[in-house]
Amino acid sequence: METTVRWLAPMEFIAETGSGHALVLDGAEEFGGRNLGPRPMEMLLAGLGGCTNFDVMLMLKKSRQNITACDVKVTAERADNEPKVFTKIHVHFTVSGHEVDEKKVKRAIDLSAEKYCSASIMLGATAKITHDFEIKPAA
Repeated sequence: METTVRWLAPMEFIAETGSGHALVLDGAEEFGGRNLGPRPMEMLLAGLGGCTNFDVMLMLKKSRQNITACDVKVTAERADNEPKVFTKIHVHFTVSGHEVDEKKVKRAIDLSAEKYCSASIMLGATAKITHDFEIKPAA
């Protein structure tokens, strides 16, 4: 796996992934950025959210749950001093569907957190990661 990140100006970057996708990253305006894309640390949280949502949805589909939506909100706190690593991360799942089994949702989230989500496990080396969920009826 590889990604190339090319600096543009003033603090804008283009990331090109090995799978052929590109995205813009930008710094905060206070550091010369122009707010044209997410911050690199936001991308880490997005990666965690995507990784765990992928795992959970795969497991829920395999367990034949009738899911119509699954949103993951990731919030984090960072250390005050450099390096400003994440110290606390909370992952909140909102699962919608028909007759969704709460035990299966909890099991899928636990398995993702403890075994399958590489991003979560890696970030868990510096941050305390917590999870919770809610189930809503399908709209």
